Amino acid sequence: MLTTLRFFARPAAAPEPGAAGTRGFFYHFLDMETGARFEKVELSTIDTTLFLAGALFCQTYFDRPDAGEAEIRDLAERLYRAADWLWWQHHPPLVSMGWTSEEGFNEWDWRGYNEGMILYVLALGSPTHPLPASAWEAYTRTYEWNKFYGQEYLQFAPLFGHHYSHVWVDFRGIYDRYMRARGIDYFENSRRATYAHRGYAVANPNRWKAYGENVWGLSACDGPIDGDFEIEGRKRHFFTYAARGASAKEVRDDGTIAPTAAVGSLPFAPEIVLPAMEEMHRWAGGRLFSRYGFLDAFNPTFVLSVPLKHGKVVPGAGWFDGDSLGIDQGPIVAMIENARSELVWKTMRRNPYVVAGLRRAGFTGGWLDSAPR
Repeated sequence: MLTTLRFFARPAAAPEPGAAGTRGFFYHFLDMETGARFEKVELSTIDTTLFLAGALFCQTYFDRPDAGEAEIRDLAERLYRAADWLWWQHHPPLVSMGWTSEEGFNEWDWRGYNEGMILYVLALGSPTHPLPASAWEAYTRTYEWNKFYGQEYLQFAPLFGHHYSHVWVDFRGIYDRYMRARGIDYFENSRRATYAHRGYAVANPNRWKAYGENVWGLSACDGPIDGDFEIEGRKRHFFTYAARGASAKEVRDDGTIAPTAAVGSLPFAPEIVLPAMEEMHRWAGGRLFSRYGFLDAFNPTFVLSVPLKHGKVVPGAGWFDGDSLGIDQGPIVAMIENARSELVWKTMRRNPYVVAGLRRAGFTGGWLDSAPR
């Protein structure tokens, strides 16, 4: 932990080209050997947010008086305070998704509903560069409430959008103005999204192989190939990397299942997630499971022997990715632990910045009402 935090604390404010980041934010990808910006990727607000959320968890969790834990707390504090959220208001009061020195801010802002909830919570709770409270209202203004496979909820197609903020924040029993009017909390919203994804797989309108009540879950992941191919007399379109998902707004599905989509939903609906975990492990065996847990993705429909960008085709079973990705394993491990012991949730309830951000967003109720001010 100290190695990681020390590295990121060093270049966080460095403005020179090739640095890991600037203004307290980091590039989407960093070179594994040098730690510098990878190619020309953007300075990323959401990827930095997820890192800072992890740093704040460590700040609260490591609470003993020894020197190592004190340094963890200090480094997390420095990193969080360095994040200049106000600089990102290209279209105030919203936060831009990315910036490059070559082109400046991109034209996409974080507006709901998606994984950006945790971004606004941390930005509103900042002790140094806080966003105005109006940012949360601007974020929620573009929510879309709709019905999909028997569930009414806020629509976002990939399941990761229903996971990432919930890794860090216990949304059970706390409500902002929008959810108070709907009569549910964000936890229940993610539970409904989980059931809708399973319902979509059971219906299987495009007749992908293996889909069913225990094999389901669409999210951003690798895939076998880009292009159109004919399989068993039917023309199919496949992707390599894509933000796969299913909702009333959008369906992007090429038969590729991401185990993190189901497993990350464990706290919301263990009664349907545990059977899915067991079935995917049993059905795919070692082809889908490595020393790090579930691999990124698999596609039972894709059985063609063609050059691939990722993974391999196993005769009679389909395509299997070969990658173990941190963006999968993080939600898997954290959400399993939240389901088991609520460790991350209970810890973050004690973090003053998360509490402050939720309150400035207008959340009330439940554990938040009794949290220290």
